[in-house]
Amino acid sequence: MIFASGIFLYVFLPLFLGLYYLCPQRLRSYAIAFASYLFYGWWRPDFVLLMLVSTVVDYHCGRSIVAARARGARGKAWVVLSLVVNLGLLGYFKYANFGVDTLNAILEAAGSQPLEWTAIVLPVGISFYTFQTISYTVDVYRGSAEPVRSFRDFMCYVALFPQLVAGPIVRYNTIAEQLRERTHNVNKFAAGVLCFQIGLAKKVLIADVLAPVADSAFAATHLSTFGAWLGALAYTFQIYFDFSGYSDMAIGLGLMLGFRFPINFNQPYRSLSITDFWRRWHISLSTFLRDYLYVPLGGNRKSPARTYANLSLTMLLGGLWHGAAWTYIAWGAYQGLLLVFERLCGKRSLYGRAPRAVQIGLTFVVVIFGWVLFRAPDLPAAGRHAAAMVGVIGDGPLSALQVRPLHYLVGALAALIVWLAPTTQRIVADARPRFALAVQPLFLLGLLHLHYEAHVPFLYFQF
Repeated sequence: MIFASGIFLYVFLPLFLGLYYLCPQRLRSYAIAFASYLFYGWWRPDFVLLMLVSTVVDYHCGRSIVAARARGARGKAWVVLSLVVNLGLLGYFKYANFGVDTLNAILEAAGSQPLEWTAIVLPVGISFYTFQTISYTVDVYRGSAEPVRSFRDFMCYVALFPQLVAGPIVRYNTIAEQLRERTHNVNKFAAGVLCFQIGLAKKVLIADVLAPVADSAFAATHLSTFGAWLGALAYTFQIYFDFSGYSDMAIGLGLMLGFRFPINFNQPYRSLSITDFWRRWHISLSTFLRDYLYVPLGGNRKSPARTYANLSLTMLLGGLWHGAAWTYIAWGAYQGLLLVFERLCGKRSLYGRAPRAVQIGLTFVVVIFGWVLFRAPDLPAAGRHAAAMVGVIGDGPLSALQVRPLHYLVGALAALIVWLAPTTQRIVADARPRFALAVQPLFLLGLLHLHYEAHVPFLYFQF
């Protein structure tokens, strides 16, 4: 089930909200947990069992760490168990196909017979809830989070459907108190509704409209320089409005249930450098990688060479987290090299003394080339697209792209929002009734678009 679907908007959400607010306070976490299992299992009920395995394992690991500490031990073995189980499941379901395909390619190149293999279906959202349960166990071990008091609350935390399948990654210690007790009022609920409506409009009216341009550009084998830039820009805006729109919807749903989730996007295309970009883009992932990978590796506390290695490895694994493909690995390596290069240049980027607008523009261009790696079906295709963008090759017709006047209009609107508008959270916090009324036609237009389109996926569901 996805947010941008009739079954969710017209059936699941109204029925759930009615049930939730009719339940006594002590039963509301149960209501969230069981509704979340229904939400998650709508496509594949068996994958609910997989999520329950992680839930049970990490709940008992957290309790066992506390029990070990009471005996004077550290409980490290329980952290190791949590990591082995969670990363083992993630590795099997997300990377086994990639590993076998890579091995078969090597075997075939050597003249040997490939291995027989039945492709594994990737459970939706496994990357997100796996990182959440790992963060709980590690934080309990470190002493930065109190262990959960009841299995009910932990079920609710892991399965919480607003951010279950595509984030943001919410750490347990940020909502621990809210799991036990949270406030519900009309203002918070109204803010949640408005945030959800804005998120849906961003996703459906901008990201989905630009998607055909990006898809046709990256499917083409020959592109003009203008066409290559047009396709890359379309995807740059598509992925931002798709994912930030989903995050807005998740944050809005959380508010409707009394939760306050952290912001996940803070105007990333206004970044002054790649370092700044990673403070603003997918903040929940970048902070997770910093706190649970980069810092444990040594961070910047060791020698400069070790710092550069830590940065590179963190971003390489961040790329691999997004998917089992060489393009994601190359994208992670690209981001790591850029971060290392900026650190070599000092606290400011190479163009740090340039006017602010120039810094933003150059960073944006660097980010676009990264998105070419991220979106391309394979590395040769990424190379061809980038070569067309810089004019090395560029002999394809513009007709290869599905571009209409509407796409130019929506692209211009996307650019204005990206560089001039405040964040959705700031808009909602400062919104007046007149603004909320003005959003309603956009929301209704988004609903009409949903009825027109047969399939409306979210990009980050595949991760």
